Amino acid sequence: MARSLAFLGRDMAVDLGTANTLVYVRGKGIVLNEPSVVAINKATTGIVAVGTEAKRMIGRTPGNIVAVRPLKDGVIADFDTTERMLRFFIQQVHRRRHFAKPRLVVCVPSGITAVEQRAVKQAGYAAGARRVYIVEEPMAAAIGAGMPVHEPTGNMIVDVGGGTTEVAIISLGGIVASQSIRTAGDELDGAIISYVKKEYSLMLGERTAEEIKMSIGSAFPMPDEPPAEIRGRDLVSGLPKTIIVSAEEIRKAIEEPINAIIDAVKSTLDKCPPELSGDVMDRGIVLTGGGALLRGLDERLRHETAMPINIAENPLYSVALGAGRCVEEFEALQQVLNSETRR
Repeated sequence: MARSLAFLGRDMAVDLGTANTLVYVRGKGIVLNEPSVVAINKATTGIVAVGTEAKRMIGRTPGNIVAVRPLKDGVIADFDTTERMLRFFIQQVHRRRHFAKPRLVVCVPSGITAVEQRAVKQAGYAAGARRVYIVEEPMAAAIGAGMPVHEPTGNMIVDVGGGTTEVAIISLGGIVASQSIRTAGDELDGAIISYVKKEYSLMLGERTAEEIKMSIGSAFPMPDEPPAEIRGRDLVSGLPKTIIVSAEEIRKAIEEPINAIIDAVKSTLDKCPPELSGDVMDRGIVLTGGGALLRGLDERLRHETAMPINIAENPLYSVALGAGRCVEEFEALQQVLNSETRR
């Protein structure tokens, strides 16, 4: 009996991201990594697909089905759909155990308002959690990247996600200075779409823009840069058309959002106490999140800040792994969790 009770509510951590949602289960590690997309049938309001399957439907659905991304800029834009998506992911992990009520640790951007924070908690409770704790994303990313966050030394983390870029300086288990901007991966895709529309009168879809960013996007000139073929709809003739763009053009297209990210890093360094500035100078800045995979971003930051830049070991999983550590070592890491839940 004791064993089944231990099984009853296996604690979980959820990195509820704009682009992907990752679920970490205590004792098991990351068990789920799916795009934060839900496909809904408008006629019946039933869910058609969630995650990878739903992402494949973006921009390809008939009128009665709509593929939505319920999170925008790192926060809940569509509460009802987010709750259903969360419930779906939790049940997928807790197969056949509908009575499982886990403790849930959810990651949120550091610039989130109290109302947005409450929405995240309510979604967690509505999805069947027994208790919902909140941890700030830069903190989770730093723990996941293996930084000594509890020591009295400055650790600087730059987490470039899908909806938000989080920049924070952490010391003694708390955030000393931070900035959260709503410019990240999605904004880069948007910049590519508007550039191609302006320069070539070609309309691109979100997924195509993301593929271009991943294949030839870069933030700093690289040695060998192949051009890429892009397919879209010609706005003049209305017919499908293929064009070839160079990596340099794409770099020019994403210049503005990249500059916004660099400015956020600089202004956070500007707010840093001098003692910690020295530590950050020695240690360097750690890059995490999907944006850390953008070619040349580390080089560009090194060039702009003259500081050592390191990319975390697996940047895509840093936040989920950090939140997972909070679940594993609940008592030790209690202080980084948002305490207002302990009512």
